[in-house]
Amino acid sequence: MSYETAIFDLDGTLLNTLQDLRTAVNLALYHYGWKPRTPEEIRRFVGNGVRILMQRSVPGHQDNPLFEDALQRFKEEYAVHQFDTTSPYPGIPEALQELSDRGVQLAIVSNKVDFAVKDLNARFFGLDIACGDKEGQQRKPAPDVVFAAMEELGADPGSTVYVGDSEVDIQTAANADLPCLSVEWGFRTVEELTQAGAQRIVPTPEELVKIICE
Repeated sequence: MSYETAIFDLDGTLLNTLQDLRTAVNLALYHYGWKPRTPEEIRRFVGNGVRILMQRSVPGHQDNPLFEDALQRFKEEYAVHQFDTTSPYPGIPEALQELSDRGVQLAIVSNKVDFAVKDLNARFFGLDIACGDKEGQQRKPAPDVVFAAMEELGADPGSTVYVGDSEVDIQTAANADLPCLSVEWGFRTVEELTQAGAQRIVPTPEELVKIICE
């Protein structure tokens, strides 16, 4: 079936943000004399929002008495470095444009902090709806923000698909009772996606457009 609305994750789905996230994490850790994290560690740590990312990165996790300070420092560093190397995955801008041209409604729902989601969307995509993590709302895999984006778009749940790159996205789609397309180019391997229960794994942005519009 073809879909009228597509809700996208951001990090690992539309944008490769891994290096800039690692830069901000390690600058925060460096300030306190803590060991830097490797690219592989950051890849495994992302997906549940910046608080969980830093809980996984800081020695002693959230029990570290300096944890809240480190989290705030990360946010400050990320605001400075979020555009250093971040860019859309090859083929993504073209895929979004083609979907829009075909009349598909598009939105971004991310666990990244809301200011960064809106900044990155404005820089790279310009979609009308881009929602990130805010105080007082449940983050993914809770479906709340997905439902809010769908309501703003006037989307029919029966013709809406969710697109992401991680186990969090698979759980989010299930909680929202939406079909999920898992992309192969993001922060999780095909094996990891399969183990997480992926319904369908998409190899390229071009194939993604075909599936959404078929």
